[in-house]
Amino acid sequence: MRLSSMADYAVVIMSAATRHSGTCAHHPQDSRLSRISAAQLAEDTGLPAPTVQKLVSKLTAAGLLQSTRGVGGGLKLARAPETISIADIVEAVEGPIALTACLEQGKHECTLEGGCSVRPHWPQVNAALRGALAQVVLTQLVEEV
Repeated sequence: MRLSSMADYAVVIMSAATRHSGTCAHHPQDSRLSRISAAQLAEDTGLPAPTVQKLVSKLTAAGLLQSTRGVGGGLKLARAPETISIADIVEAVEGPIALTACLEQGKHECTLEGGCSVRPHWPQVNAALRGALAQVVLTQLVEEV
């Protein structure tokens, strides 16, 4: 399994926002107080500004970033970074975590769908994958290695 580029970039953006906030194990200040602009995120990450804007929109809609307009405005984490998991970020961009499309409503792309004996077991596999990604939180991604 491989993350899409957009999901990968979303993790990079959220990690940059966390680093900007100064929050990690050695800096216990409230990360939600520091603001950063989308332009700063693009510069810090090396991602194109339109890509950052698109992802910031999705991350804000998912309740992971909070956007404030005007003087002193910008983006900040909507929650403490230790409560935001990789699963949260991936789902904000890609939707529910699933290895196969056969469980999605309205998707009928598989020729085996009618008689597949494995299909009933995919929810368990998907839950295990989501659980693994939910165990990794933003603060772990910004710690010094």
